[in-house]
Amino acid sequence: MEDKKLYTVAVFTENRVGILNQISIIYTRRKLNIETLSVSPSSIEGVHKFTITAYSDQPTIDKLVKQIEKRIDVLKAFYYTDDEIVYQEIALYKVPTPKLLVEPNMEAIIRKHNARILEITPEYTVLEKSGHYEETQSLFEELKRFDIRQFVRSGRVAVTKCTQEYVTEFLEKRNQRKEELEEEWKHQ
Repeated sequence: MEDKKLYTVAVFTENRVGILNQISIIYTRRKLNIETLSVSPSSIEGVHKFTITAYSDQPTIDKLVKQIEKRIDVLKAFYYTDDEIVYQEIALYKVPTPKLLVEPNMEAIIRKHNARILEITPEYTVLEKSGHYEETQSLFEELKRFDIRQFVRSGRVAVTKCTQEYVTEFLEKRNQRKEELEEEWKHQ
């Protein structure tokens, strides 16, 4: 049996109500737990991109992507390993300001992790860190001693290392085929 590893699935869809539910059901049927999920408009007008991570073996993730593509509102889906994409997550940390003020090395901690201070009030300070999971988790571990009040990490956002988005190529071929069919119908 093949070892499970983390895959990133990119799903390009029309912006329709219920598509997230349809996609999550496919994961459930394959007994895959979604680790992270991020959804946003893509670079193509009217097309949204779901970025989903899950641990799986290659045959299962291949079947999953094929099942997702069968959904009517899904334009195209792809899966990637970490070496095929550039990716990031963002994390926010809310810690009590009085505890931070007494730490003599707080500036060094913030610099070491390349974190940013987003807001400072007398009661709390909000820090932001972007990076890979291990990097945002490392800062979390270091800030635990300051009594973290809130912590949140985003889902993964990713772009491929390819020069062109695969979905763009797919849509161009689809539009070309549509035009060819329309031309054939005109001549019949």
